[in-house]
Amino acid sequence: MRSFTKIIIVVMLVTISLSLGYWLGSEQGAETVSNTPGVTTSQERKILYYRNPMGLPDTSPVPKKDPMGMDYIPVYEEEIQPSNHSTIKISTEKIQKLGVRTEAAVPRQLVRTVRAVATIQADEQKLYTLVTKFEGWIHRLYVNTTGQTVKKGQALMEVYSPDLIAAQHEYLIAMKGLHMVSESDRDVQLEMRRMVESTLQRLRNWDISEVELQRLQQENEVRQYVTLRSKANGVVLEKPSVEGKRFTPGEVLYQIADLSSVWVLADVFEQDLGIIHLGQKATIRIDAYPDKVFNGEVAFIYPMITPETRTAIVRIELPNKQGLLKPAMYARVEFSSFHTDDKVLAIPDSAVLDTGTRRLVLVDVGKGRFEPRTVKLGMRADGYVEVLGGLETGETVVVKANFLIDAESNLQAALSGFGHSSHPATTEDKHPTEDDTVSEAVSSHRHQGKGSIEAIDFAHATVTLAHGPITSLNWPAMLMDFRLSDPSWLRSLKPGQQIVFEITEESAGEYVITHIHPVDAHAAGNQQRE
Repeated sequence: MRSFTKIIIVVMLVTISLSLGYWLGSEQGAETVSNTPGVTTSQERKILYYRNPMGLPDTSPVPKKDPMGMDYIPVYEEEIQPSNHSTIKISTEKIQKLGVRTEAAVPRQLVRTVRAVATIQADEQKLYTLVTKFEGWIHRLYVNTTGQTVKKGQALMEVYSPDLIAAQHEYLIAMKGLHMVSESDRDVQLEMRRMVESTLQRLRNWDISEVELQRLQQENEVRQYVTLRSKANGVVLEKPSVEGKRFTPGEVLYQIADLSSVWVLADVFEQDLGIIHLGQKATIRIDAYPDKVFNGEVAFIYPMITPETRTAIVRIELPNKQGLLKPAMYARVEFSSFHTDDKVLAIPDSAVLDTGTRRLVLVDVGKGRFEPRTVKLGMRADGYVEVLGGLETGETVVVKANFLIDAESNLQAALSGFGHSSHPATTEDKHPTEDDTVSEAVSSHRHQGKGSIEAIDFAHATVTLAHGPITSLNWPAMLMDFRLSDPSWLRSLKPGQQIVFEITEESAGEYVITHIHPVDAHAAGNQQRE
């Protein structure tokens, strides 16, 4: 009984001390407001009602005391939870500690990037295999190393073949007979001419070059060793031939590839094949040349899926005039695909809270209040996701620390009525300072330039420009990479194009292209305005 009495006394003392502290604070605040010149009644906090100090469900429109003599506590207008019971309220101090960052939902041109690994392969349409249609032996090799470069018509080897010797003898006999019947009937002469052409045609069918045939016609003598020549420019990929080797009809003696153009074979996962199409532009990077970017187009999509990797091969054809690209090199390919020609409402994908059954975002409704809202999402593309429903253009969502807000407010409890902050934040109008005004003026200043496009990176919406001097920035002529503010402009650009452009400083030292036009289109536009 005594313990229970002590507990009652302690509770009463704590309650009285809290009430006394609140009363003293209220009196001091009232005195401060009344003694502060220039304070109007519009800045005073509006009391809506008074609540029971012990938490009982009893309110009063006027000040009063409870049966124990304790004053009812005033409830101010800003402390009332909005009608939307799901709104989460966080104090300004807590928001700053959490590092909350927001971003507005705005229409964007979504560019989805598919990344794949690839290998460089020789163009199958430019492969040449040297085989013979007769039996023989290799007497001498003129090209005797793998990787050696050869040209069309270059001598590869000398061979000995009884079939070739017999064919040469037949040709010489036919030529001698033609001379002997030069004064005979016309029909006899025509028959001998057919025999001469027949023997030459047999040599041609055995792929003996015209150079060797002309030598035979001019010298009129049989050569024991006949020279075999290359039929294409290229590089020797395989050379199974050695001097003295016996070969049979159909046996491969050389494998030659023309590497003036190569194939890039990319392994694309089957779930990404839907956005790959013929003619689509691709950006290729080679580990051996980290400073170079190669641009190509999709030439063919193979109709088979590799069961082990669940990938399909996508072929890109690249010119290789400098010979930098070599077969079996590894490459990284990025395919860029525009979702639609029009812009769609999109938000950063970091703003989405996926509960497993629905997708939520935290909408900033102002004054430290955040509203969890269910959204319907569409395509994802490089850090952004399309919003099909649940948000309107211009609404601001939390993109950083949204999980911390979720943990801080206990989202599940907030959906059933989250409590108020004990110290609601007051909003004050922030007037821009002189430094802010100067900074805004500098950042919005645009600089014009002219140049040519060296390379295009569709995946990152950047172009490499060789531009002339930019006087307003004191820049000399140089080669620089710039990001475009609108990725859709890339579709009308191509390497080697002469362009005029405008740039603006988006952040410290980072310039972004805000306008870009080909020189011809720009000149036509100026003439039209004139």
